[in-house]
Amino acid sequence: MKKHDVLLAHREFLFPAVFHYYREPLVLARAKDQYVWDADGNQYLDFLGGIVTISVGHCNEEVNRRVREQMDTLGHVSTVFATEPQAALAARIAAITPGERLTKSFFTNSGTEANETAILAARCYTGASEIVALRYSYHGRSALAMTLTGQSNWRLGPVSQCGIVHAHNAYCYRCPFGLTYPDCGVRCARDIEEVIRTTTTGRIAGFIAEPIQGVAGFVTPPKEYFGIVADIVRRYGGVFISDEVQTAWGRTGHRWFGIEHWGVTPDIITSAKGLGNGFPIGVTVATPEVAASIQGATISTFGGNPLATTAGKAALDFIDENNLRVNAAETGAYLRERLLELQEKHAIIGDVRGMGLLQALELVEDRGTKTPAVAATAALMEAARENRILLGKGGLHGNVLRLSPPLNIGKRDVDDFTRALDLSLARCAQAAMM
Repeated sequence: MKKHDVLLAHREFLFPAVFHYYREPLVLARAKDQYVWDADGNQYLDFLGGIVTISVGHCNEEVNRRVREQMDTLGHVSTVFATEPQAALAARIAAITPGERLTKSFFTNSGTEANETAILAARCYTGASEIVALRYSYHGRSALAMTLTGQSNWRLGPVSQCGIVHAHNAYCYRCPFGLTYPDCGVRCARDIEEVIRTTTTGRIAGFIAEPIQGVAGFVTPPKEYFGIVADIVRRYGGVFISDEVQTAWGRTGHRWFGIEHWGVTPDIITSAKGLGNGFPIGVTVATPEVAASIQGATISTFGGNPLATTAGKAALDFIDENNLRVNAAETGAYLRERLLELQEKHAIIGDVRGMGLLQALELVEDRGTKTPAVAATAALMEAARENRILLGKGGLHGNVLRLSPPLNIGKRDVDDFTRALDLSLARCAQAAMM
């Protein structure tokens, strides 16, 4: 299909709700390592990574080689049969999860399904039904996952609360209590207890949170936050669910899982995205007793698929063998330095935040009022496209730039990216003055 035909087919045959970042959708034709090419042959430096999904580079040769070998051996049999790729990946995950008890995996196809499984397990294990989630969160696109999600932009159609309540998140840049860290005493964390006591029966099934809120714009809590919250949640009978769909597999630097940076061991971890390096896979990891609480028969037709689990094991091996967790920390720190330099240069950048190779810029019209620069963000996305870099957009107001490049990028890639981003920011500033 030609570019025109692809765009026409998208308009005619896909749901209108399938959105695109740009005024004219970008038609991508191929990719390799940290680059993608559009249908016109233009090359882009990819600092979005398929929305935090390309962990070891596009079309990674080692991952693809192992998947091709598996494809010629056993492609699909469903979970009613045992397979070596599924067992091997489950064992590998059990060996790297925090603590010693997160050893039981259930494989699905996406982060949405992983979170659905986690909520089911929490309710079965505790016998309670109420779940505490966070405002600004994003947990998927199913009916239940949208109910967990704390953003109206992503709650489509009639949504039933289903025993789910939302507490304040740790959004230090826009503190809901008007306080400043650390003098605030991390009030947002301590408020969880008030939420449980006033909006639930007082006995909850669990609490679910992203260590760093992805769609919210990589909102990163202070170091004390999750320790305080975990104690409260367990005191009221709930399990702690860490939604690591975007933060796992070395993305945040040094550690395999984001929550490890807060010194908290969850009862359940969910993940997807970077585990498969583009192959569809989701996983829910739980302690033995939590996993055993789901009684009876269950199945996932494509969960644990031999191809997807082979890709997952290959991606983890590649991350480990190439020391990419360290690279995520070191190159991520270098990226952060360059972004802070851009903040000094461009007044539109109100906040720089994130961890490892998960960084964000929040754009504002004025640093004093912090008014979201919504129109300017949209214009900047277009300018970045023209300067041949790809990045993401998020935040409740759509005013946050999200950066999540492959974990094996280098400092030269960061230099190339920030140079192009600098030009894009300057172009937007010049356009605003005209």
